[in-house]
Amino acid sequence: METAWYMMYMPISGISIFWPGLVLIGFSVGVIGGFFGMGGAWLVTPALNILGFPMAFAIGTDIAHIAGKSMIATIRHAKFGNVDIPLGVAMLIFTMVGIEIGATLVMYLEALGLVGSVVRWVYVGFLSIIFAMTLKDILGKRKIEREAKAGEDVSRRRGIEWYKTFHKMKIPPMINFPQAGFRCSLWLPGIVGFVTGVLAGFLGIGGGMLRMPALIYFVGCPTHVAVGTDLFEVMISGLYGAFTYTLKGRIELIAVVVMLCGAAVGAQIGTVATKYSRGLGIIFWFMICIVVCMVSIILKEFGQATIAGALILGVVAWVCLVILRICLKGAIKELREKKAGAG
Repeated sequence: METAWYMMYMPISGISIFWPGLVLIGFSVGVIGGFFGMGGAWLVTPALNILGFPMAFAIGTDIAHIAGKSMIATIRHAKFGNVDIPLGVAMLIFTMVGIEIGATLVMYLEALGLVGSVVRWVYVGFLSIIFAMTLKDILGKRKIEREAKAGEDVSRRRGIEWYKTFHKMKIPPMINFPQAGFRCSLWLPGIVGFVTGVLAGFLGIGGGMLRMPALIYFVGCPTHVAVGTDLFEVMISGLYGAFTYTLKGRIELIAVVVMLCGAAVGAQIGTVATKYSRGLGIIFWFMICIVVCMVSIILKEFGQATIAGALILGVVAWVCLVILRICLKGAIKELREKKAGAG
């Protein structure tokens, strides 16, 4: 039977997929992942499932896609001095253990025929928690900015700074992280790595959706260092995740290659944009993407796959355009300042 030009056959899972959608997902997640410091898999797994991939294949394919895309973005962030390699390495062993536990749970649920619905609802709960935390932080920081403009003393007011309490833990070994600018117990980033590893293996994500805010709020990283360090960790843990899902036969390599073609371009744009938008700007757009992803997953669960697909692809493309605009405006301003300085 002849297949339309816009459909591509996936030989391992035995389904046909709208391949321009795969390119758009890859490009968009490249931009968003480079900008937020995440592999972007929190969008890719539900997006692949909405396009027609069985959930286990969506998870495995996404993890393989993470590793390649994050490698591109990590190289760019390293050039900007945004990667604390010792901090990333400190989390790796814990992350890999977590990934294996999460992947084993997926195989168990697949055997029971429950994996699709269970993973979708865990996604919704997980995204709700992250949304609430980021909303609280951004509202708190905006309030401080308004009070400062009004002339009030805000020197003792801060956003979420739970890391100050955790830094008081002196459980050995204690390690210095020079790029991030702090010293803490190895167990602090280790626990973050383990929890995000379980989520990576179970939800098909690199863990960045939780790890990036966790590095900021619990570990104490500056936002731009959390972005780069998270991508480094996603790159290594993604390679391990791809390995374990390959052994389980749940990866479509053709889809991975198609998405990486788009991601290779998008990651460059998103990474450069972080030079011109730090702190609240990054967190705000991060929060918008969380809401869109949540709504589209719920629509898919209730049988509205077409609407869910149009929503997630459309809004993610719009956010990419916003990030591209930030990048272009920042680059133009920088060039003008250089010319003015030279003159």
